[in-house]
Amino acid sequence: MHPTGNRLSYTTMADRLTQLQDTVNQQAEHFCNAIGIIQQTSYPSKFANFDRTGSQTPNPSQPQEDYAQLFAQLIARCAKDIDTLIESLPNEDSSIELQNSSLKRLEIENQETALDLEEVVQKGELLLEKIQSALENIAQAQLDMQITLKASLQ
Repeated sequence: MHPTGNRLSYTTMADRLTQLQDTVNQQAEHFCNAIGIIQQTSYPSKFANFDRTGSQTPNPSQPQEDYAQLFAQLIARCAKDIDTLIESLPNEDSSIELQNSSLKRLEIENQETALDLEEVVQKGELLLEKIQSALENIAQAQLDMQITLKASLQ
């Protein structure tokens, strides 16, 4: 009996964890991009007693509200995906149940393997007896040949 059923559940859980990690990374990317866009498209603040010279005020190709709406949707959708993935992971109770069922299955598999091993050992012992008997016959035949050879030489 091969434990493929259990491997599938571990593989599925690993796939879900990988998906979750990818989605969390995507969420972090959305946050970083949102902050970057806000920095690029925002207008500088004016400070009293400070004369600003140098860089120009950004001229956004899209209004800032469109970016805010876009990133709000992306971040909300990604957060919902993260929640869904977390809910799809097994909880502690099912993990204990999974472990118990795996242990029971392994015990049954162990018993079956022990029976198979006993059967193989019995077959091996029978073969050993046959081999020992054949070796005895060969040794006896060699002794008989030596005795016959000595008798014919005298």
